Amino acid sequence: MTAAARAARLLIALLILAALVSNAVGDARDGLFAQNLSYFTNQSNLFYVVLIVAGMALGTRRPAWFEDVRGAVTFYLAMTGIIYALLVAPLDELLRWDTGWTGIVLHRLAPVAALLDWLLTARRRAPSARRILWWQLFPVVFLAGTWVRGGLTGWYPYEFLDPTATSWSQVLITTAVVLVAFFAVATAVHLLEGRLRPAQVPAREAEPAVR
Repeated sequence: MTAAARAARLLIALLILAALVSNAVGDARDGLFAQNLSYFTNQSNLFYVVLIVAGMALGTRRPAWFEDVRGAVTFYLAMTGIIYALLVAPLDELLRWDTGWTGIVLHRLAPVAALLDWLLTARRRAPSARRILWWQLFPVVFLAGTWVRGGLTGWYPYEFLDPTATSWSQVLITTAVVLVAFFAVATAVHLLEGRLRPAQVPAREAEPAVR
């Protein structure tokens, strides 16, 4: 990785972290810190910051499974941007840039940055299609946790998951569509890796032999 790439990655991580902290501090003042932690947006962005820090700390010592984790976080952030655009944000908000800098960073910049970062970084090994299934584990746990917590507190992070705002039948239909979308995007991310991401050339092949 070049020095410029490392600097850009670190800058993005610091910007995302600043947006997360800014939102958390504001919510904590209003007694809403627990709600702040409950948003998929905040969780997926935090995962990306941790991934960047861990990747830079490990360097070339990254274990083989790190590639699959990297793909998972890219997938979660891609879904963050897609769900924000299709289910959360009003249509007029998507065409504006005066909606607050933290929202722009977490909903727009981070998903695009994560996808570009992933596509432009050489992969170290061929991916296995089995990861498409275990990538769904976190969204399913998030969904179950949201409904359990919502049943106990009456608060849901997103209206499309709130049965008190519409009905359980509507929520389940929307959730089924979202889960299908999650699986489809995960499959697309997996397939794109093999086609678009360059493969890392082993050092012994990359360096010319000394004669």
